[in-house]
Amino acid sequence: MQSSLPSVSILLAALTASTLIGQDVKPDSLQQARSFQRSVTRTVGADYLLFFPRGYDEAVEKRWPLILFLHGAGERGTNIWLVAKHGPPKLVTAKPDMPFIIASPQCPPGQTWSNDTVLALLDELLANHRVDPERVYLTGLSMGGYGTWSLALAAPERFAAVVPICGGGDPIKLLLADPRRAQALKSLPIWAFHGAKDPVVKLEESERMVDALKRFGCSEVQLTVYPEAGHDAWTQTYENPKLYDWLLAHRRTASSR
Repeated sequence: MQSSLPSVSILLAALTASTLIGQDVKPDSLQQARSFQRSVTRTVGADYLLFFPRGYDEAVEKRWPLILFLHGAGERGTNIWLVAKHGPPKLVTAKPDMPFIIASPQCPPGQTWSNDTVLALLDELLANHRVDPERVYLTGLSMGGYGTWSLALAAPERFAAVVPICGGGDPIKLLLADPRRAQALKSLPIWAFHGAKDPVVKLEESERMVDALKRFGCSEVQLTVYPEAGHDAWTQTYENPKLYDWLLAHRRTASSR
């Protein structure tokens, strides 16, 4: 199925042309060039569920892989246990032998995922727990799938692999990304999942992102489509042991950040 948006190459050409045109702009006498500086302080924070794998307390020298999980819109609120309705925080109640630290923040009511908040939580976890910084994985479903795409594009160097489920994103951010992060993004492994019959977030949303990333030069990006699934593409995804084997097969070394 073809994307309805212009290809990345066309967008790149348009951006290049606009840059060249801008180089011909001259100062005029009708406007004054000015600047300002102001310090802005913003506090971010979130409640979250935290799961430690078996053996964490005993293996004091060991560093553990971390999964950051972003829930969907239905789990927003002030009751933190809503977060365990789906995904890894639900799965660990039946499979407590999962070999990951799992952090599952809760998005406040009426809001969507903030990159700054999730990255601040990641910094907190790295500073206070025995997380292996080379094995930090990001995943989310629905609204959390959108959050996963957004954060992967904004800070690819922070993650060893990402798994967005029934979400979408903005391909133009690939072209506007900080050039210093372009290589990290191109080497970021991404495995997306979507239901072909999803009535909430159309399959085209994932297809558009995967197509754009391939055109951008990402070396490992794939999309799994469940032919009969609706919006719930996450249950069979998170219950598949192969997903966790795939995550653990990837590392983000210091040289690739």
